[in-house]
Amino acid sequence: MPVIEINTLDHPGVEVFSSLTEAMLRNRLDPSKGIFIAESPKVINVALDSGMQPLSLLCEKRHLEGDAKEIISRCGDIPVYTGSRELLAALTGYTLTRGVLCAMRRPAPRDVAEICGGAKRVVVIDSVVDTTNIGAIFRSAAALGIDAVLLTPTSCDPLNRRAVRVSMGSVFLVPWTWLPGSTDDLKALGFKTVAMALTDNSVPIDDATLCSEPRLAIIMGTEGDGLAQEAITSADYVARIPMSHCVDSLNVAAAAAVSFWQLRARD
Repeated sequence: MPVIEINTLDHPGVEVFSSLTEAMLRNRLDPSKGIFIAESPKVINVALDSGMQPLSLLCEKRHLEGDAKEIISRCGDIPVYTGSRELLAALTGYTLTRGVLCAMRRPAPRDVAEICGGAKRVVVIDSVVDTTNIGAIFRSAAALGIDAVLLTPTSCDPLNRRAVRVSMGSVFLVPWTWLPGSTDDLKALGFKTVAMALTDNSVPIDDATLCSEPRLAIIMGTEGDGLAQEAITSADYVARIPMSHCVDSLNVAAAAAVSFWQLRARD
């Protein structure tokens, strides 16, 4: 692999790590040319293990024979841009986590029916826009038995750099895709839907009938206002997490983790 030492912020090839916005990286006009950034050796290794295609690396010079050595050997013949810690921090706008970034090709979008084919538990992320919450939800989904993640187009991109980092690479472990239609479409695939919301007719999350459903889609709503009334009305169940000490709700990432554990498939 060619190691290219840079001494300037406008060196050709490094704009992917600096001047390109998340929207530019995503390349909505031609998704086949979209790029995402993975940060830290652990996350990059998870991405490589899942089949992601590396395009270039940005690495602090001191890590070439340290934290980045294995990554570099795994990535084959791609450019490895390197420089001082101070220069790379000025280039990216932040101090690199363990000194390594990897630009990777975005995977092709997947079909909803494809990733839900054998699934027993899926989560629908509806209009959640905070990158930290998206990453945390994916990490819980991977750890707690969710088979697939579906996101409405109004939700944050799971391949946003911060979402990828917060998930610790879990965005590469759980199949996911965008849900172009409504949650009612999941009923045609054999799922019952449960909206996580505080309403007068919501059942406790440990409701025996709810927990025994063979195929369940758990719908989580936006950080501020929660789920839209339409999503609540159309769901087969509306469920709540019982609260104490006059607390009315949990952060969406925390609520997702509790929901995934309680509503996990039992067989």
